[in-house]
Amino acid sequence: QPLEDSTKHKISNFCHVPPTHVLSVHDVTNIYQVPNLLQSQLLHQLIQRSLNMPPSIMSASSPDLGLWQQMADALDMFEKKVTIALIGKYTGLQDSYLSVIKALKHASIACGCQLQLSWVEATHLEQDNNEEEYLLAWNKVKEADGVIVPGGFGNRGFLGKVLTAEYCRIHKKPYLGVCLGFQAQVVEYARNVLDWKDANSAEFVENDDSTEECSKQVVIFMPEIDKDNMGGTMRLGTRVTKFTHKHADGSASTLQSIYSGGQKQQQREEVLERHRHRYEVNPEYVEEIHEAGLKFVGRDETGTRMEVAELPREEHPYYIGCQYHPEFLSRPLHPSPPFHGLILAAIGELGDFLVGTKQQQ
Repeated sequence: QPLEDSTKHKISNFCHVPPTHVLSVHDVTNIYQVPNLLQSQLLHQLIQRSLNMPPSIMSASSPDLGLWQQMADALDMFEKKVTIALIGKYTGLQDSYLSVIKALKHASIACGCQLQLSWVEATHLEQDNNEEEYLLAWNKVKEADGVIVPGGFGNRGFLGKVLTAEYCRIHKKPYLGVCLGFQAQVVEYARNVLDWKDANSAEFVENDDSTEECSKQVVIFMPEIDKDNMGGTMRLGTRVTKFTHKHADGSASTLQSIYSGGQKQQQREEVLERHRHRYEVNPEYVEEIHEAGLKFVGRDETGTRMEVAELPREEHPYYIGCQYHPEFLSRPLHPSPPFHGLILAAIGELGDFLVGTKQQQ
């Protein structure tokens, strides 16, 4: 319930602010209702007066929250549910994946779905783990409508991510790999499709004494990055990804079409996304992996650094990995396209979206 006037006056006296500046942020049906709640108490006018902002900068009339309010109201009416399994290394501290969770939420809203997250500890998917935990973890993966494998560092749980990528590829379960999840796709494909059984990432070969030397380091340390000094040495910030390769029939790649709003729209040739990594797909093996079927459809400006990999739509409904972190630019009214595609595929509506018969909610 809203604060009573007597309560506002009491807070005002103790905090030395006018009673009119004490706002009530009581419980609402969902967090996206809060802006409207504050607007209804004229917060925008308080800000304008307190900062002496001229009317030309902020009109005294209410800000237009029309689209936002529609989204917030619609969220309370969703009946359809979508279950996404998140394969993580840090599931004990779920805030580690806050950006990923929010991006999934934004995409679910755009698809008119209630998001149900199924948390899976990556190490539990490895066979030498406790049998009960092992079976429970794989049941979660199998029962989910889609799977996301987000980023991370270190060898722990990497095999679980590779096994997840293999399961999703073989069983055609919608899959999105981000950063390390993308690299797990590449390692899995090299091991099981190209039959490079010892394929691995240099991150684990170099940093783990228990890992034997491998002949196929399909993921390597970027040459311009300082191996010895960890602070501030990542490839960071917004970078260009160019969509360089199309499907065999000449059509745009799945992710390019999603970024463009569908196949019938003008196709975007490049996108800007934020990065945070030290390792990349080894250019030495790119063509072999690409020709074997895992298509590197997005690359940097030089064409040598792999940014997006996917299986063609005729082979898999949604099997996409990206080196960058698309979750960082996701917004409630503008969901991240890779996440949007994952949810669309998970509820069986990606095909309709691509041909233009399904629009964002």
